[in-house]
Amino acid sequence: MNSFSIKTENLSKSFGAVKALKGVSFDFSEGLLHGLIGSNGAGKTTAMRLLAGLLRPSSGSITYFKDGKAADFAEFRPGLAYMPQQASLYPDLSIEEHLEFFRALYRLDAETYARRSAGLLEITRLGKFLKRRAGQLSGGMYKKLGLMCALLQSPSALLLDEPTNGVDPISRREFWELLYGLAADRVLVIVSTAYMDEAERCARVHLLDDGTLLASGEPRAVLEEAGAAGFEEIFIRRGKGAER
Repeated sequence: MNSFSIKTENLSKSFGAVKALKGVSFDFSEGLLHGLIGSNGAGKTTAMRLLAGLLRPSSGSITYFKDGKAADFAEFRPGLAYMPQQASLYPDLSIEEHLEFFRALYRLDAETYARRSAGLLEITRLGKFLKRRAGQLSGGMYKKLGLMCALLQSPSALLLDEPTNGVDPISRREFWELLYGLAADRVLVIVSTAYMDEAERCARVHLLDDGTLLASGEPRAVLEEAGAAGFEEIFIRRGKGAER
């Protein structure tokens, strides 16, 4: 598997008069689980869509790296998978039919598909529900199906926009266990979340507030530098400062 990483420099994005991102510089180093942390409206989804190539920056740059060397996005794109906040699944299709659909989309041969789908069904524990339609799945199962469809192509970089939003605590824990497994296989994982407790589960965190990058680094180091007991405290301080 190739090693992928992404860096941005003074990345900004505006939608008319609204500045969603205001000159942020990220370093998403290879093979780690990165957390893009912030409340609703912080700019997380905009950042994800920019990284996925779905939006163009208003200013600044995004540089993609493959095996340590700068690569064109066209070269990087086949190894990139993106799971939006609302996964684009078909409610009338079963789990099995979704996998078959994405098999055809990714043009996987029978042997590769059989191996990957079997492995994904095992780790997501969805093997017993192959015939169940997506519209009949619980929130946690629905998110797992979306993740499976993204992982079927065996990406080297995975972007997940708030994958645990609205999911029950047990499914959230299981979802993070899946992400740990991917990081252990040296997949670059970037996950956005508004849940402050999930920040501490990441190898690196990037704190976003109102389109501005507050801090980046290892979770414990970020907390120590800020002199905060938790990530929520950092954002609360930021909010109080803005009110003065």
